[in-house]
Amino acid sequence: MNGQAASNGDSASPDFIRIENLSKHFDDFVAVDSVSLSIARGELFSILGGSGCGKTTLLRMLAGFEVPTTGRIFIDGIDVTDLPPYERPVNMMFQSYAIFPHMTVESNIGYGLRKDRLPKSEIGSRVDQMLELVKLNDFRHRKPDQLSGGQRQRVALARALIKRPKVLLLDEPLAALDRKLREHTQFELMAIQDRLKITFIVVTHDQEEAMTLSTRIAVMEQGRFEQVGTPKQVYEYPCNRFVADFIGTINTFESRVVGCTDGVIEVESAEAGSHLHALTDKPIASGDSVSIALRPEKIFISQERPDAAEDTCLHGIVEDLGYFGNLSLYRIRLSTGKIVQVSAQNRRRSAERFLEWNDEVWISWQRQSAVVLTE
Repeated sequence: MNGQAASNGDSASPDFIRIENLSKHFDDFVAVDSVSLSIARGELFSILGGSGCGKTTLLRMLAGFEVPTTGRIFIDGIDVTDLPPYERPVNMMFQSYAIFPHMTVESNIGYGLRKDRLPKSEIGSRVDQMLELVKLNDFRHRKPDQLSGGQRQRVALARALIKRPKVLLLDEPLAALDRKLREHTQFELMAIQDRLKITFIVVTHDQEEAMTLSTRIAVMEQGRFEQVGTPKQVYEYPCNRFVADFIGTINTFESRVVGCTDGVIEVESAEAGSHLHALTDKPIASGDSVSIALRPEKIFISQERPDAAEDTCLHGIVEDLGYFGNLSLYRIRLSTGKIVQVSAQNRRRSAERFLEWNDEVWISWQRQSAVVLTE
């Protein structure tokens, strides 16, 4: 795509990309349902959601490959809603990478510039810059079938960046890589984005990937944004049950509010078999139904009852456990039958287990670690 059409935008605008009430209907199916969003210049922004939530359709509308049913798209102060893809200051890196198997690495990277009929000297210079950026100088004469998955991913990234777009759209960019390579490539991608200061918009279904890469995340479900925020905001302060459950692992206790004093609520939970306490600034009244949610790493586990008077403390039995090297995961069955997941860092080097199946244990947490969910 070509970046020239939108070169006269208002660079001082805080909303570098602005989406206003954007919708996309396919006959009776609503893929994207009147979403609005602002993205700042230089952000690495992720749209996170499961299959069919509308995230790829939204990305394709930004790219110009899909025409919105309603709404407008602005990039750098220019309304690009009706512009074709080649007139937008945008480039897109596809999940399949879409690199040409018969071309060498340098030919693949320079393809877009040759198509634009740039002088050979400029093409050569910019290809060299990209090869240096993605650390593929020594592979410039190889063809894609001679490269690893991570190297092919970097070829596709360099080809997308060489035309110097204002915005790079990435559709599941790391999905084809194995876990270890994916983790390594995430940091490479972040370093490249930080160096170039180009706005990246990543579509992914992988929560860990979105959390690692992003300055901010939009969690999407059924064509709408459920929550937009920094990774820490979305993880630590989910706005509803869907976001809490979708991002990472979480324990929830369905409860009824019995009192609220100075931001501390007390709830009665049949699942916990006890009264629980939590901090909240939400408007809550006695009798309201809420969920008390806790991440596994916020819960302490021990074989002796803890002394902290303000902590919630429950008794249970180790139903199951898993060893993952850096941490252990325990599934604790309470007397009510409720299963609670607890994770604990393996800080000491030992071949012995800290706990075994059927051990009696106490689990506890601080009231500020609990999240109160009303939706």
